[in-house]
Amino acid sequence: MKLFGDALPVPQTSPVVAPALVYTGNGTGTDGHRYVFGALEMRILVVEDEPKMLEMLRDGLREHGHTVVTADDGLEGLRLAGAVQFEVILLDVLLPKLNGWQVLRELKRHQNPASVLVLTACDGETDVISGLDGGAADYLTKPFSFLELLARIKSLGRSRSVGSSNKICVDTLVFDCEHRMAFRSGQRLSLTRTEIAILDCLMKSAGEIVTRAALMNAVWHQNSSVSRSTLDSFINLLRKKVDCPNERKLLHTITGIGFSIGIEPTREIWMEGKKL
Repeated sequence: MKLFGDALPVPQTSPVVAPALVYTGNGTGTDGHRYVFGALEMRILVVEDEPKMLEMLRDGLREHGHTVVTADDGLEGLRLAGAVQFEVILLDVLLPKLNGWQVLRELKRHQNPASVLVLTACDGETDVISGLDGGAADYLTKPFSFLELLARIKSLGRSRSVGSSNKICVDTLVFDCEHRMAFRSGQRLSLTRTEIAILDCLMKSAGEIVTRAALMNAVWHQNSSVSRSTLDSFINLLRKKVDCPNERKLLHTITGIGFSIGIEPTREIWMEGKKL
């Protein structure tokens, strides 16, 4: 089954890095959310150290049209959660480096907007209370039905779509969709109308690759007089403003494909089961 955006598998290397996704410019509803076969598509981070469980969750969620990024320890999960905007985080409790409760506390301390669904073998009342009081949106005890997990995720997606924010955050870069303004580490960026249009498209697909064709269509609406070199010039100008000195580099060029906002993409890029 071909999924929206054609999810690109993550090469099995360590540390786990965010997979690249190609945004084709299709599948967005009038409410601004992305849909796959009528279902709300979400960007989901899975933090789980048990390899078989991690693989099952990743493959199953991708099969249902979601964009999935994985981490096999708490520290890497926390890093990814701060670099890419996720709608839902599936968080195991017994993790190496940082356990799930520590990760949850840090997410809430930094006001991460993702809905956290805790996955654990601990089913005691104290553990449930700790998770929910700590800021988790929901709690699921192992072993669980995958259909039950999908239902919980769908419910979290509905809740987010009702009260969704007009701001998109990637690391220290914030884009205000309503007022069409961008900030880096709290400082407003001086952007032209075209630069704002480009950043708007990239931020709404943060952590994904936006093809050149999709980006040009979103900004210039199939204006044949606009060339690739024009787009490259605007990207270079935008990069100088977005990637300020002493800040993490967020605007990346994916050679031969397009551009991406987020953590640096994996060096090995896959599409439809083939390495590019």
